[in-house]
Amino acid sequence: MLLITKKPSYNAKKALVKAIIVGIITTLIYFIVVVATTPSLPPVAAIYAAFRINSIIIFGLAIGVGTQIFISSYSKGLGCRIDKKKKGILGAGSGSTAISSFFSFFSLVPLGCCGSWLLILSFLPSIFGSSLSVALIQYSKSLSYIGLAIVSGFTVLSAFKLHRELKQMKKEMVLKRLRTGI
Repeated sequence: MLLITKKPSYNAKKALVKAIIVGIITTLIYFIVVVATTPSLPPVAAIYAAFRINSIIIFGLAIGVGTQIFISSYSKGLGCRIDKKKKGILGAGSGSTAISSFFSFFSLVPLGCCGSWLLILSFLPSIFGSSLSVALIQYSKSLSYIGLAIVSGFTVLSAFKLHRELKQMKKEMVLKRLRTGI
């Protein structure tokens, strides 16, 4: 069991605030898309339907994205970069986040929520073919959970990389102290 014995650093607090803000923004964007694509339902009803059907996806994405932001910001504040390779504008998990959100909207269509997605669904056969389109629609809930699992996987990988970098930094600091005799 990990016990935190000292107060969080300024860097940790700053990273946590940034993560919470981004997590809230992620949730708000999800609900804005639901409301904007559901002209036939009042906003409260659309949000309620989305929350009832996709609450795991909504909160999972917010927590996953927020955690990714925390890990990234915290590591940058310490002077180590866990994402040494460029992975696009928003990072490695952004594609899976977008895909998970996209598929989760499909599961709301039968409820009358996100009716504008019906237009998008009508284009799927011309883009992907009928069989793949049916599979995308039929398994939209499963696909959104797979996307969430990918987001979670990237988060765990980032946490592992940060842990490894912190151990390496600590080891280098101990060696430096031994060499200088301090």
